[in-house]
Amino acid sequence: MNFITHNDADVTTSGTHLQGYISTSYSKLRGLFGESQSWDGYKTDWEWNIEFEDGTVATIYNWKNGPNYGAHEVTPDMIKEWNVGGYSQEALKNVNRILLTA
Repeated sequence: MNFITHNDADVTTSGTHLQGYISTSYSKLRGLFGESQSWDGYKTDWEWNIEFEDGTVATIYNWKNGPNYGAHEVTPDMIKEWNVGGYSQEALKNVNRILLTA
């Protein structure tokens, strides 16, 4: 399954919302999707924006468990559960497909 990320082009994520969770490492996410981007400076520290070849948009991000939310000792490698956002459950399904084939 092909995709682009925020590292390749602008991926519009306005209006996406939580679709579910994945358990994986920051290193694996970085290996699959490239460098994360810093986000809101408040509740999110690391995020990937992804658009799959079928047009599905997904976001993968930490939420309220990192330095921006007061957990200053947390590094991205310490986070093992990530939120997946999107416009539909297809976002979560596509992210899981990529993780399972990696």
